[in-house]
Amino acid sequence: MTYVVGLTGGIGSGKSATTAQFETLGITVIDADIVARQVVMPGTPCLKAIAEHFGPQILSQEGQLDRKALRQKVFSNPEEKNWLNELLHPAIRQEILTQLEQAQSPYAILSAPLLLENGLEQYCQRVIVVDVPETTQIERTVQRDDSPRTEVEAIMAAQLSREKRLEKADDVLHNDGSLEMLQKQVNDLHQRYLAATVAQEK
Repeated sequence: MTYVVGLTGGIGSGKSATTAQFETLGITVIDADIVARQVVMPGTPCLKAIAEHFGPQILSQEGQLDRKALRQKVFSNPEEKNWLNELLHPAIRQEILTQLEQAQSPYAILSAPLLLENGLEQYCQRVIVVDVPETTQIERTVQRDDSPRTEVEAIMAAQLSREKRLEKADDVLHNDGSLEMLQKQVNDLHQRYLAATVAQEK
């Protein structure tokens, strides 16, 4: 069984920068956001079911999922949103588990913005929380996505609070400093996880 480290953090905390550091160390990263896109690629059972349920107008001319059209369908309709979640969540979970089993590195990182909210930590031996002050989250996201501040605050409000996230963390990565500081923390954790995988194999 692969040793799995969950990685999460609020919007704008720097999850992508952190997982990129682990990848440079040769560690497999399974990103829940990427998996969520993979399960609705053309030809997948999920995309077929979505098109049958909502109609062909939620497909682009190339047969891809038109995410904007789908969002408009489910945004203000809780029943349709529930239908979609019940279709996608089990498929995403199954694909995550498949990819974790196939990971070839000494341990694998499971990166998910909603790792704790969706109960994915049950598949992890450790949980890293990438943490920054909330003001930093807002500033970074506004700059990165050119989003209105109110929209960023609404996303943060829908996520687990910073305090709750930190309570559930096994390891906290402070990402409000330089890239060198981030690299050093990742390297330290990497050594700890390598030692843990060796201990697990004994």
